[in-house]
Amino acid sequence: MSIKGQSQTQQFTTRLNKLLTSSSSMASMTSMSFLVAPVLGYKQSILATNRFNAHKRLFSSQSTSIALTTGELEPVVRRSANYDPTLWSFDHIQSLSSNYMGDEYVARADALKETVKMMIRRQVGSVSRTLELIDDLQRLGIDYHFGDEISDVLEMIYKSYFENDVKWESMDLNLKALGFRLLRQHGYQVPQEMLGNFKDKIQDLKPHVKEDMVVALNLYEASYHAFEDESILDEIRDFTTNYLQENMGNMDGDMKSLVSHALEFPLHWRVPRVEAKWYIGVYENRSGSNPVLTELAKLDFDMSQAVHLEDLKHTSRWWKNTKWDEKLSFARDRLVEHFMWSLGFSYHPQFSLGRKILTMVNSMITSIDDVYDVYGTLEELEQFTDIINRWDVDAIGELPDYMKICFLGFYNTINEISYNILTDTGLLVLPYLKKAWADYIKTYMVEARWYHSGHKPTLQEYLDNAYVSIGGPVILMHVNCLSSFGSTEEMLRSMERAENIVRYSSLIFRLANDLGTSSEEIARGDIPKSIQCYMHESGATEDEARNVHQRSNPRDVEEA
Repeated sequence: MSIKGQSQTQQFTTRLNKLLTSSSSMASMTSMSFLVAPVLGYKQSILATNRFNAHKRLFSSQSTSIALTTGELEPVVRRSANYDPTLWSFDHIQSLSSNYMGDEYVARADALKETVKMMIRRQVGSVSRTLELIDDLQRLGIDYHFGDEISDVLEMIYKSYFENDVKWESMDLNLKALGFRLLRQHGYQVPQEMLGNFKDKIQDLKPHVKEDMVVALNLYEASYHAFEDESILDEIRDFTTNYLQENMGNMDGDMKSLVSHALEFPLHWRVPRVEAKWYIGVYENRSGSNPVLTELAKLDFDMSQAVHLEDLKHTSRWWKNTKWDEKLSFARDRLVEHFMWSLGFSYHPQFSLGRKILTMVNSMITSIDDVYDVYGTLEELEQFTDIINRWDVDAIGELPDYMKICFLGFYNTINEISYNILTDTGLLVLPYLKKAWADYIKTYMVEARWYHSGHKPTLQEYLDNAYVSIGGPVILMHVNCLSSFGSTEEMLRSMERAENIVRYSSLIFRLANDLGTSSEEIARGDIPKSIQCYMHESGATEDEARNVHQRSNPRDVEEA
């Protein structure tokens, strides 16, 4: 669907953003079938929300038979989660196309980009207009075309104004709030103290004056870029949230829409591509908007979407070639949802290889998860884990047929990913991918043994295993391999420095997942999740345990 259909999807986009940015959004990622709205259009996405729930897990079992030495047959009871089939067939995905490909669109986009570069240079004399322009470029989703220009002007503004206490103290509150947010977004160390006198200023703002409400809104957005223990920003967030809520009735239509949008979820929490689609419509209808920015934003959205469609079609062909959709029919087929997740990770056209790889990785994680969590017997899982750990394709004769297909699809895909990264970056990453996957699969095996033995892990025991089994480390390993490193040694040093970031971001992922899905998983007989482990150890109620899990710092849960 072209961006020209914007008016048709405004209400739908708001709903999409709400789920994308909720605390359990990553956990419920595969249930959000309407994520495909930008790719498959409005009608299909509405159909998806009405018909489809990927986490519908009605417990059932099915029996197969294995031959004993006596010639008798003994039934093997396997669990089944009864997942709904995918809504998007291979033929439908392959039929998707876009008109926004070809030299004429590239030429027009290049001409518009040159005009915007001149606009950035012309605005340098006015700090306020320069920061507003950068903010618009970011929200319109086209700032990535002007990385060097934006970096240069922000460096100049920082050194000329924000690095100097005397100069930023004399700035008006709106300029400080907007500058604070943009500079922190770009990695500059600007102190929260520069906003310390906000109460003296904000009391004079008039709700019916649009410019005054922009100040409150910029303060609100800036407050979400706080570090730990920055009490001034915490106070700003609480104050401006209440202030904007209380004065909604005094705002005009445009301002009310902006404030309502921000209060639902702050800009810092939103998915950039979805925000861009919403903001293009807002910007286009704004008084004083620049038609060059509007045209470039629309054209860039549609040209990028053309690339995204080709990426999706490529991964759809890979998925069909694995035969997992047919041969592993007990597992979830959520290729389109995983592709949309990769778009949330990066929508930039040049990240095509990364989107394809992350879609493959997440699709394999989901299917292998169902092998361990739902279908495989303990003996089969032990064999499968051992073969993956050895990376021994010659040993698959020991496996049942469905596991042979699973292993070969996995084995060939990881080798292909490694080859593509080697040809793209020059880095030989196969040994590191093999280790990351082996470590990941081992955590599945631990959980399988817990399940079959009835073991109830302690909270710490559970978290030490679960931050890996959620998939964060193995996903981030692939991201690392795709990054711009000059050597594998440099990559390994970077990974070592990021060890805590990986651990705690994965813990957030895990805790959010448990908040969203643990009730269903416990109901079908799975192992205790973090909520149940905490309840068992502390004697807390489920509500109390959930409150602990919702704390912003994952270390609190580990230390609780």
